Amino acid sequence: MKYTTIDGQLLKEMIVSGAYELENNKEMVNALNVFPVPDGDTGTNMSATMMAAANEVLNKKSTSIYDIADAAAMGSLMGARGNSGVILSQLLRGLSKHLKGKESIKTVDFALALKEGVNTAYRAVMKPTEGTILTVARESADKAIEVSKNEDNFEIFMRKIYEQANTTLNKTPEMLPVLKQAGVVDAGGKGLLCIYQGMYKRLTGQMVELNNYPSNTETTMQPIIKNDLDTDIEFGYCTEFFIKTSNANPDEFKNKILNFGDSIVVVGTESLIKVHIHTNEPGTVLNEAMKLGELSKIKIDNMREQHRNLQEETEYPQIAKEEISNEEKEYGIVTVAMGDGITNIFKDLGVDVVIEGGQTMNPSTQDILAAINSINSKNIYVLPNNGNIIMAAEQAKNISDKNVVVIPTKSIPQGITAVITLNPDASPEENTKEMLKAIDNVKTGQVTYAVRSTTFNDVEIEEGNILGIFNGKLVKAGESLDNVTKELLDEMIDESSELITIIYGNDLNEEDAAEIEDYICEKYPDCDVSINYGGQPLYYYIISVE
Repeated sequence: MKYTTIDGQLLKEMIVSGAYELENNKEMVNALNVFPVPDGDTGTNMSATMMAAANEVLNKKSTSIYDIADAAAMGSLMGARGNSGVILSQLLRGLSKHLKGKESIKTVDFALALKEGVNTAYRAVMKPTEGTILTVARESADKAIEVSKNEDNFEIFMRKIYEQANTTLNKTPEMLPVLKQAGVVDAGGKGLLCIYQGMYKRLTGQMVELNNYPSNTETTMQPIIKNDLDTDIEFGYCTEFFIKTSNANPDEFKNKILNFGDSIVVVGTESLIKVHIHTNEPGTVLNEAMKLGELSKIKIDNMREQHRNLQEETEYPQIAKEEISNEEKEYGIVTVAMGDGITNIFKDLGVDVVIEGGQTMNPSTQDILAAINSINSKNIYVLPNNGNIIMAAEQAKNISDKNVVVIPTKSIPQGITAVITLNPDASPEENTKEMLKAIDNVKTGQVTYAVRSTTFNDVEIEEGNILGIFNGKLVKAGESLDNVTKELLDEMIDESSELITIIYGNDLNEEDAAEIEDYICEKYPDCDVSINYGGQPLYYYIISVE
């Protein structure tokens, strides 16, 4: 069938087909990790973001093409995970802006919408890098504009976009030396190509079906936050729903329900509002919402019951979040970590909320936003502790109406240093300045293993080798965990080093770490050494040198 126009229903099916194509191929995208380490997550992040967009459009009954595009933008905004997911959400946001007021579109409209998406994504990235998803999106959008001048058949039009995206993707190793050295194309660009492929398939009459996906795919507003088992729950019902309306203001509705609970998140547009609240009066909140329009996707969880079940079933104490105080504090801290030992370290340092996440499990924008909104503080610091989480943290900051500062920590050692640097008696400006200064002085080392054979940074690597990473650069490889760890330490430690902190993962024990401690004490007697259990997966050791 020849499509010369796209309406809301067809766009919905194209978005869903694109999301499903990416979900089916996310592991292939994950495998395009530059480092040969077991933490490739670009496919997972982009798929989670796109599936959140698909869930939103599937629940949208409107046939307006703008409403469908707006729903995809909203879903991807709140579900965005990782830098690639945030960029994807901005592409969808820009696309939706250009479709406002339209009921259907022609190829020229779609081309201009794609270009607006690219412009929005480029503006969202502080230092755009060519050879990434941005380049693939830009060149394919430029191709779309060129083709749309003489082509009104959407099937041919979309095939040309896909072909250009594939051509650009294959050129990314020539644009980014790190890709060429690793022998891979850009993972984010490959994810976008999968989306285009799924959309094209729908236009040819092939609606992509999911291969394997959990039945409960709905993303929720509830953050992945570990809670202290001894904490009393003041508001017992986690209540989530959508309001379908015509002219409501999300901020006005949020003000109406402020007194009914906490952990309140109200976001959306004039046509759709998404609400999350912890309350003892879910019925009252729903009654207020019904005054604005039709409710959908209502979800009410009894948190006290969940709390009791967790007490009975949990093997480890789930500590990370202090009881929310009625008295407003000057400072609050949200951080991201994986591993019960690292969580305990942050807890002991006074962190309010630890979101469970990190490599291979980046928290979404909504996870971070919900954590921010659960803290009763004048100023809230967010520590991502991973370079791939910084953009989602910034996006949550921009959505929140609280005074939020994102300190761009890229590792657990930087996060710990930032927390220690925070002075409760200093001003927010002074604290921000000192925290940024402090994290720049932290050297971070990581010891993990290789998932494939390659040559990287002139280091010959065999699958299964132990790898030493120093400040994000792969510097050591070998067969012995002890030898690679010691060689990495020798690389990191110099005459100015004073404190060395070793955090060992869930595959090691205290005796393993003690051998490394003995090595440091013997070779570097002037340095203080701290050994801590982290419990992190994938990384045998996380090392800090200050």
